[in-house]
Amino acid sequence: MSVNYKRGGTGALITIAFRNIFRNLRRTMFCVAAVGIAVFFIVFYSSLIDGLLKGMHEVVQIFELGHVRAVSAQYEAESEYSPVQYPVAEGKSLDAVMGRIKKIPGVRAVFPRISAYATLQESLVKHAALWGMNMTEETAVNHFNLTNRDDGLLEGHWPAPDSNECAIGLRFAEKAGLNIGDRIPLKTVSAQFSDKMWAPVVSGIYYFEYAKADAETIIVDFSRLQRLLVLDDAAQQIIVYADSEEQSGRIAAEMEKIFGPDDVVTEWRDQYWIVMMDMYEPIFYVIYLVFLVVACLLIVNTITMIIHERIKEIGMMGSLGMTRAEIVRVFFFESVFLAMAGATAGVILGGIATGIGQFFPLRLSAFYGESTFAEMPMANALFFEFSFVNLLRSWLMGVLVASLFTLFPSLKSAFVEPVEALRR
Repeated sequence: MSVNYKRGGTGALITIAFRNIFRNLRRTMFCVAAVGIAVFFIVFYSSLIDGLLKGMHEVVQIFELGHVRAVSAQYEAESEYSPVQYPVAEGKSLDAVMGRIKKIPGVRAVFPRISAYATLQESLVKHAALWGMNMTEETAVNHFNLTNRDDGLLEGHWPAPDSNECAIGLRFAEKAGLNIGDRIPLKTVSAQFSDKMWAPVVSGIYYFEYAKADAETIIVDFSRLQRLLVLDDAAQQIIVYADSEEQSGRIAAEMEKIFGPDDVVTEWRDQYWIVMMDMYEPIFYVIYLVFLVVACLLIVNTITMIIHERIKEIGMMGSLGMTRAEIVRVFFFESVFLAMAGATAGVILGGIATGIGQFFPLRLSAFYGESTFAEMPMANALFFEFSFVNLLRSWLMGVLVASLFTLFPSLKSAFVEPVEALRR
């Protein structure tokens, strides 16, 4: 019998371990459920975090920096005030600079933008941000409404080129009591530090799922705002979009060769909140491991109980010729099977939950209020990010951690003396 076993090798050990998990189905189900629940929460929360990060990336890229942004060094130093007196690439032709950027491989689109503050008159809303953009061209490149994946326009039309028209967010319209066709008397400061009075007509109302844009922003045509602020042919910002966000670093390096020392080229990854979330990412994995450690304690306890109950069986295996290392491997393989079954169940349930969740966004304002995220680049709609990579990563994490934890109680079987075990 000893000879037949030796011929079986590792395959025989795995067969014995697999059969052992069916000897006490209730205990097996408890272990599988523990690991399964832990892996389910890993899949669920990592999908939620990935969706949160993706949403922040989209907001930063669409509304703030693009994939790469170029501004003057003076503007960068005083960006919180949105100064318009510091144009980018000053002294150079804007069209020529943008033309050179468009020739960089991987560049999908280049847009000039202006951002300025305005004081509103005869309105319940006293302050607003003016965004000078060519919305017809920009909405052809990006989905500004992050939920419906469209341009976000609810009614009316975007401001026509060089017109006295504007578009406002739905929340802004509700707070100010404005409708299509109403005028918004406002005052802003030009690049020459002179007060400029203007009363654009509301031509469109939009909804972007981004509180800052919807609640406090007036979008006007770039060329009209450029002339109003006496920027001549210059722009405050140049926004660049790449074919993929992974190309932003290379494009930023190429753009630095085009701009002089008085300008600053910024990649979207350098945005403050993006950097902060990248720093927090290791903390998320620590939280995932806590779920697994708690679940693994149940398997550790179960394997310890199994070894105690099978003392005579261990003695018999030893007397039939199995070495201590082989006995340890039997119990270790048994625990690995339990971990794999639990991880598989957790991944399946987590995959179903996140797969459905990616079509039904969570409204953050319903939980925390709109003002909570007003200063953060976050959309109100938070989608789960379904990913097979996430499922595989969660499954491997569950199996590896659970297997490593159960290796220690499995070693206990190596110290059982066959003769003493058979006497019990």
